[in-house]
Amino acid sequence: MKRLFCLASLLMCSLLLASCSGTDGISSATESRYQELEIREYNGVRLDPSIGPRDNSISGVQQVNIAAYTLKVSGLVNNPLSLTYDDILALPAFEKLVTLNCVEGWDATVLWKGVLLKDIIDMASAESAANTVIFHSADGYTTSLPLQDIIDKNIILAYSSNGITLPAEMGYPFIVVAENKLGYKWARWVNEIELSDNPDYKGYWETRGFDNEAEITE
Repeated sequence: MKRLFCLASLLMCSLLLASCSGTDGISSATESRYQELEIREYNGVRLDPSIGPRDNSISGVQQVNIAAYTLKVSGLVNNPLSLTYDDILALPAFEKLVTLNCVEGWDATVLWKGVLLKDIIDMASAESAANTVIFHSADGYTTSLPLQDIIDKNIILAYSSNGITLPAEMGYPFIVVAENKLGYKWARWVNEIELSDNPDYKGYWETRGFDNEAEITE
């Protein structure tokens, strides 16, 4: 009788596993987050869905009217800019495989495509005193990165993830791919890039106690 009970338990576990996983071992919850036409592998690396497991934005997913959208470049620049979505897409494209690490404990490796932030900053001609880049988002969110990090790491402003147009959940039209930084540095729905001389600037979560460096530690 005990043996039959164990066999039944194993069978039940197998059935539960089958119901939660796809044919390649991916959970059905993860599978459902892939978008139509989203690629799932790049150079032998398995790609995660562009959309994370839950929305953790401060005011919900933003729906940006792209016809009225402009990206402002302001602050310590000699040539303030107001760029349309198409203006950004016309710049040289840059593609990168980068993992987003969320403070909630999950991560996602995604193929990002966009433009180098330093190319946009060069167009605006940063003043010599500028050392910090502050990102403003459509929902009022802000965060910052050191200007030198943006230059040295070829940080991109992405408009595509895994071969598709960036989903609204991940920041359409633009997300900052803050490589080697925790997820709260990955500003979404970016509508302004401000050059500053304040290296201690603190954004939304940083003013609430989160580390301003946000470095990924192994």
